Amino acid sequence: MVKIALDPTPFHATHDFLDFPDVAARLGYEHLQITPHPDFMPFFGHPRADDAYVAQLKKRAADAGIGLSSLLPVHRISWPEENLREAAVRYWKRIIRIAEQLEIPVINTEFSGRPERAEESEAGFYRSMEELLPLIESAGLKVNIDPHPDDFVEDGLDAWRIIRGLNSRHIGFVYVASHTFHYGNRATTLIPELGDRLGAVYTADSFDHTRSHGLRYITNPPGNPARVHQHLRIGDGDVDWQELFGLLSRTGFLEREDAIVCSNVFAEDETAEETSVYQREKLAELIGAAGQGR
Repeated sequence: MVKIALDPTPFHATHDFLDFPDVAARLGYEHLQITPHPDFMPFFGHPRADDAYVAQLKKRAADAGIGLSSLLPVHRISWPEENLREAAVRYWKRIIRIAEQLEIPVINTEFSGRPERAEESEAGFYRSMEELLPLIESAGLKVNIDPHPDDFVEDGLDAWRIIRGLNSRHIGFVYVASHTFHYGNRATTLIPELGDRLGAVYTADSFDHTRSHGLRYITNPPGNPARVHQHLRIGDGDVDWQELFGLLSRTGFLEREDAIVCSNVFAEDETAEETSVYQREKLAELIGAAGQGR
């Protein structure tokens, strides 16, 4: 059965990093995704955790009865500037070792790179993966990648083609529901094509920025390249949740023990505990309803 995990980002300002397993347990979750944090694995920087700190996290999770479902590092593995790309590869080598120490089988991440330098960024991505993929495969890890808004690839189908080009079943796709409209709003065709290479689904809502002939949001100056999306509670945006979970059910994703559904609402920090409980209950409801509809 699919794992329901909590992204603890909303608790960064109020709790110590090592307290996150206890927070997840108190809110009724069984699994936790470890996301970027300055005490452990910061954005774009070398991991800050030594072996002793990694062992502390592992013990705190075990004591709380929480499974560590996945790591989420964000590094410039596709960056067109070679020095930053090479640094990201070095950081990833330590991250792979940390995943092994924590016995975490899944790393979820993003493509990075620059959309205005897409060709150079794609070349950088494949250079990085030439070095990292043997380590990932040797460690028995599964790495899933999200084409995040403002990465060198944003369209979901184009991203899947790039992943497929690596020719490794150790690399899969993260479907982030709040990025649906940047992916091309193509869930009904993309998710069946991904099949069992879909490894994780992040659940937060977002408004469709393409509505009203592209004037749903107005940013100034006109024509600027800003990417606008939200990470709202389920039901507060335009994502079709019944459609999404129906697809996840029909493709077998919800029945897989290696699959992850992660709550990652970032717009409700003031009510983080209440919102996290709501998300967990709503996800259980959506999974149950999707199963009945098969």
